[in-house]
Amino acid sequence: MKNVILTLMLVISSVISYGSAPKLETVKIKTSAICEMCKATIEKKLAFTKGVTESNLNLDDKVVTVIYNPKKTDVQSIKKSISEAGYDADEVMADEKGYNKLSDCCKKDAKPHH
Repeated sequence: MKNVILTLMLVISSVISYGSAPKLETVKIKTSAICEMCKATIEKKLAFTKGVTESNLNLDDKVVTVIYNPKKTDVQSIKKSISEAGYDADEVMADEKGYNKLSDCCKKDAKPHH
């Protein structure tokens, strides 16, 4: 009987620890975003990036704060997603194909117009 109770307690504790929330990490990435449309594009792209749980782009400093699950993605993959959307992400330059799809107002040589 003791063995059954001990085994049951072990199984329950394993299930509880397995079901606990994943440890999330936060990263800040400098982008080439200019306006609200840029903000929406980057945040939408990140919303569909595996492992990203939240993102918020501050247009004043052009830095996007990303909260993500490191078991499902990493910083380089997040930067790649931003690049694919057409924007620079720290040292990762904007993907040419993504950049060419941007509206003229969102391109690097456009004047800021929050």
